[in-house]
Amino acid sequence: MASWNAPNASWPRRLFPPDDQVAWEKGHGRLDRRRLKRVTVTPEEIGLCGCWQVIAVRRERIELGAKAGPPTDEIGYYATSAVTDQYDDQELLAAITGHWDAIENGTHYRRDVTFREDACSVSKRGAAQVLATLRNLALGLHELALERGATTAPSATSGCRRMTFTTALAWLRR
Repeated sequence: MASWNAPNASWPRRLFPPDDQVAWEKGHGRLDRRRLKRVTVTPEEIGLCGCWQVIAVRRERIELGAKAGPPTDEIGYYATSAVTDQYDDQELLAAITGHWDAIENGTHYRRDVTFREDACSVSKRGAAQVLATLRNLALGLHELALERGATTAPSATSGCRRMTFTTALAWLRR
């Protein structure tokens, strides 16, 4: 499922289900409400091979607590190969939310905890991209080594400390 965000979206907000039909969810120090609108398309109409629906998800968020900022209201757009009757609205919302949860709680969390990425003070765009690529490579190599039983290191940090360039290159060539 491809996606993109549009903070000042062109879809009128009136196209989404009304306020009284969508409940607020409380968690992580905020209130969230998501609404979904989908349009059936053909791959020829949209110009995307295998695309059968375009989905818009309106995300409203109210931060709670002393440091709360202004409420946000964004619309994210998604393209999917799922046909219209394959999933209902709630299943599509769960898939979209689950996708972002996996990214935030998986890759981002591991990069931040393992390599303290959020604390990195590199400010040059090119250097930051190189460091992000190296972090991803290190995590990927560690996962590959775990899968192949080539390491018993409990974390990517300790695994990468033990890894040599020759070993990493050999794993990549297999």
